[in-house]
Parts: sequence; structure tokens; C-alpha cells
Amino acid sequence: MTTEKQIALGKKTALISFIIGTAIFGIYFLTSNRQLLFVGYGFIIVAGIFNIIILILMLTKANSDSENQKKLLKTSGLMLLNIPILFIYVWFAMLLIGNMRITFTNTTENKLTEINIIGCETEYIAELEPIESKTVWVGITGDCSINVDYQENGEKKNEIVAGYVTGGMGQKMNHKIGGENHLEF
Repeated sequence: MTTEKQIALGKKTALISFIIGTAIFGIYFLTSNRQLLFVGYGFIIVAGIFNIIILILMLTKANSDSENQKKLLKTSGLMLLNIPILFIYVWFAMLLIGNMRITFTNTTENKLTEINIIGCETEYIAELEPIESKTVWVGITGDCSINVDYQENGEKKNEIVAGYVTGGMGQKMNHKIGGENHLEF
């Protein structure tokens, strides 16, 4: 393989790895689809092996081709930039699976006040107007359930948001306060 082709392969490998990894992470962030975690882990292994092989070939070629050594080393450095990006994505994915991202929507005809999200971690929303929504991140600190209590026209009400959550179970969900909800867990 010529040096120019090897450099082009290294650049394409780095770019394609970045694009696919970012797409997997972005879709997971938006959907919390747990299967994407396994797809992501599999991609890390396959892309990692492929990138290491290309990187070793480039470094070997840089060692023997002094004329193109600088170009080969620059391309190797470009490939290595995906490593810190990978660590950022893994760190953020771990943060996501450790939190419930719950969007609360007021489906009543009244303003709701003193909205307490109770369970794993306690969170608070001062008020929600009718049809208004707010998203709250609730950290999962162990085995717990998540409930919401609130004031509607001076009357205190309580609803179950999630009957059971545990570490590593974080996901994105919607809860309609005063409406019909389907408990998935």
C-alpha cells in the first residue's frame, strides 16, 4: 500500500469511527434505548481493534519512510484524538444510566405548586401551569421508587412515577401529572 493511500485510510478510519460513535451516542442520549449501549460497546471493540491495526501499520511505515514520516505521524495523532472523545462519551453514558430524566407535564386545568419529586433523590419544581412541562434529572442512589406530590387548588395529591428503579437503570421518561400514565417498571 502506498504511503498516500495509507494516510487516506487512517484519516477515513478516524472520521468514520468518530461519526458512527457520535451517532450511536447521540441516538442513545435522545432515546435511552438500552440496546444501543450494547451496540456501542460492540462498536468500541470492533472499531478499537481496527483502529489499532491501522495505527500500528502507520507507525511502522513512519519508522521506515522518513520522507513521509511527518504526514504519517500527524494522521496517527488524528486517529488518537478519538480516544479522549471515547472517554467523554463513556463518562456521559455512565451519567445517563445513573439518572432518571423525567419530563413532568401538567395535564390538569389548574396551576400546580410545590411539586416534590420524592425517591432516590429529592427534586423540586416550584410550579407548573396547565400544559407546561419541565424535565428533572433524578439521581439513582440505590433501589428505590419515585413519587411526585404536589398542590392543586390547595389540595395535596400524590402519584407514583416509577414503582422501582435501581442503579444502572437510568432512562428518559414522561410523566403526565394528573393524567393517565403507564408504569413500565
